[in-house]
Amino acid sequence: MNGYFVLVLHTHLPYVNHPNHELYLEERWYVEAVLESYVPLLMMFDRLQERKVPFKVTISLSPPLLEMFRNTTLTEKVKNYAQRLVELCEKEMTRANTQQERDLARFYREKFLACLNYLDSVKGNLSNGFKRHAQLGNVQLITCNATHGFLPLMRHQPFAVDAQIKVGVETFKRHFDFEPKGMWLAECGYYSGLDELLKKYGVEFFFVDSHALWYADEKPYFDVYRPMMTPSGVFAFARDPESSEQVWSATTGYPGDGRYREFYRDLGFDRDYEYIKPYIDKSGVRVNVGVKYHRITSRETPLDKKELYNREEALFAAKEHALDFLNKKVAQINKLTSVFNQPPVIVAPFDTELFGHWWFEGPEFLENFFLGASKCKQIKFATPSEIIEKFDSFQIVTPADSSWGNGGYFDTWLNGKNDWIQLHLVEIRDRMKKLAETYFEEKDPLKVRVLNQMLRELLLAESSDWPFIMTTGTNVQYAVNRIKTHVKRFLDLETQLVKDNIDGEFLARLEQEDDVFPWIDYRSYAAFQTGKEG
Repeated sequence: MNGYFVLVLHTHLPYVNHPNHELYLEERWYVEAVLESYVPLLMMFDRLQERKVPFKVTISLSPPLLEMFRNTTLTEKVKNYAQRLVELCEKEMTRANTQQERDLARFYREKFLACLNYLDSVKGNLSNGFKRHAQLGNVQLITCNATHGFLPLMRHQPFAVDAQIKVGVETFKRHFDFEPKGMWLAECGYYSGLDELLKKYGVEFFFVDSHALWYADEKPYFDVYRPMMTPSGVFAFARDPESSEQVWSATTGYPGDGRYREFYRDLGFDRDYEYIKPYIDKSGVRVNVGVKYHRITSRETPLDKKELYNREEALFAAKEHALDFLNKKVAQINKLTSVFNQPPVIVAPFDTELFGHWWFEGPEFLENFFLGASKCKQIKFATPSEIIEKFDSFQIVTPADSSWGNGGYFDTWLNGKNDWIQLHLVEIRDRMKKLAETYFEEKDPLKVRVLNQMLRELLLAESSDWPFIMTTGTNVQYAVNRIKTHVKRFLDLETQLVKDNIDGEFLARLEQEDDVFPWIDYRSYAAFQTGKEG
């Protein structure tokens, strides 16, 4: 054995819940992720377990996602949608002009039925599937800060950072009944001193991008190939840029191969409007339905000229690429071992949704990678906790302020397109803190409910997804509306509280829609500096 490989899948979606709609447009993000990434990955883990193939994956599950997993209304929407897709596939099998299209329709039908069966097997809550593999020792589950807020932009309000970390740890404990040892900091956002707050809540390790160590206060002896200990004793694992480039790169990464399924051509746009209408959004807006018959073909091929998808060829490509990736990892391990004269630690973090959603064959790629590696003695899979136990000494460094966003710093979440958000967030955080201190001893249950809901609205407004969407230019209006909605709800509740004129129906509606963290206690926002405990 020459080196360790730490595969990390970061699993997150912003909280979207519209209980009074059949399937709200943005709830499709969740439906797609469940049917295309989360369930296929969990089913792949099951297959490996049945075949007794050893594998190790570190999986972060963000609190908003865990809260969506437990939301029975959302689960029913996923099931209903999958059942409608089964119906669509059966129609497609009848109308298909060629055997190849008929076979593809049948393939999708079986895929959606398998997803439905899996959801039933975990009683509708995917946390149960992840927990099973954690108990089997295949997976190390870790948490994320509360609503995926970008912590470096909160550093001047440390009570806000404290709340994000505290709620992240507490949510994990409530869903899994054990303490999380690690935390995925949203967007790998780190600033000097953040490790002290992580230590406070029992977090033992986190992840940073490569340059967090390259530009650390002290040059890392092992580059990014050994975790560093921060001054507070919490460990920082840095991303291996080589692994990211091989898998993630838009130009040279594996997912761009012409044999793989084309993401951007979908029956939701290919079929006549009246035929596809029952399966697209209720508003009549055409959307992807998840049934796609074409392959990438080539980057230059226009969408309407894409060739039909061949599942066997795509699976062969996934096997080929998995073997190539394994060979490259072994070569990298050999090279690093000769340089350091010690086993290197290669950390490869990815967004979970890459595997299955964006890259349809991603789960099969990983399955083949694990299968191949099980016969290879030079690479050993490990979790961060296992790595920390394996080595006797670690270099102590302070990582540089950084993120895994474009350019490596903070401009994705603070630029001319989204900087206005910060004015509102800074203001309502200060107001929340003042109110939490003023009403710390509050006994009126209705006022307590208002204060707790205000904290939920604040946390939801802090999600890093909204400024990210504004920067990338996708669904901008939705992101703007989400920020404005949560801020306005916060301010409306504040007015009702201060004027002692609480609208019970309005409060109940917000509690139903923005129902994250039902156990939350607003007093924690005051406790950071006062030393009080709620």
